[in-house]
Amino acid sequence: MTDSPAAAEPAKVEPGSFLTLHYRLAGPAGDVINTFGSRPATLSVGTGELSPALEARLIGLPEGARASFEVPAGEAFGERNPEMQQWVAKKLLDAMGDPEDEYHVGEVVEFATPDGSGTYAGAVLEVRGDGALRVDFNHPLAGRPVTFEVQIIGVL
Repeated sequence: MTDSPAAAEPAKVEPGSFLTLHYRLAGPAGDVINTFGSRPATLSVGTGELSPALEARLIGLPEGARASFEVPAGEAFGERNPEMQQWVAKKLLDAMGDPEDEYHVGEVVEFATPDGSGTYAGAVLEVRGDGALRVDFNHPLAGRPVTFEVQIIGVL
């Protein structure tokens, strides 16, 4: 009589794990990001691709798990910072894009980082008569409760 090998335990998420997963981030106004129904995301835990508060909820989840977490206001993306609302001069807007572009309250505008290596975005709060914009550079879910839903597809 031979012993059959024990079934292998599914891999669990640990710091440094490379993940393939579906996830959804939603605030009071609904989804901000949702990969369910489209391509799954890939990320490495601990590299800042997700906030530390969200990554902490992934630790220990086994491959194949599906979970949903209610994250309190301000924990996932920090509190809203009024200093992150800034006026951007029309001259700068013209330099980074088409001077004929029109901007509207509520739209998201991308800006190049000073070193040109990436971009960051902000939501237009106000358009002044001279074309300057008051832009909110806070994360859209900063200071808000967040629903974080995940399905772990693979763990390496």
